[in-house]
Amino acid sequence: MLSGRKDLLGIQELSKEDILYILDKAEDMKKIVLSDNKKTSHLQGKSVITLFYENSTRTRTSFELASKYMSAASANIAASGSSIQKGESLIDTGKTLDSM
Repeated sequence: MLSGRKDLLGIQELSKEDILYILDKAEDMKKIVLSDNKKTSHLQGKSVITLFYENSTRTRTSFELASKYMSAASANIAASGSSIQKGESLIDTGKTLDSM
């Protein structure tokens, strides 16, 4: 499963097995999204926080819906209304959110 990674910022470093794993999971999730019951327990008890630097209604909404479909608590942060505007670094923001 993605060689133990928690992020996916590109596919250059992925193995063939990693890519096939992602495609298999996407196929499973498509079945869930198209079903009448869109809820799964994959992320139950977990939190998902999204931070977007640019306006992107479709992308933000797709991430928000995906986290809700998988039973995660979700929060969205807009860079324009965050402490980043006051000069806090992205790393500091991430550390603070991670500690929560």
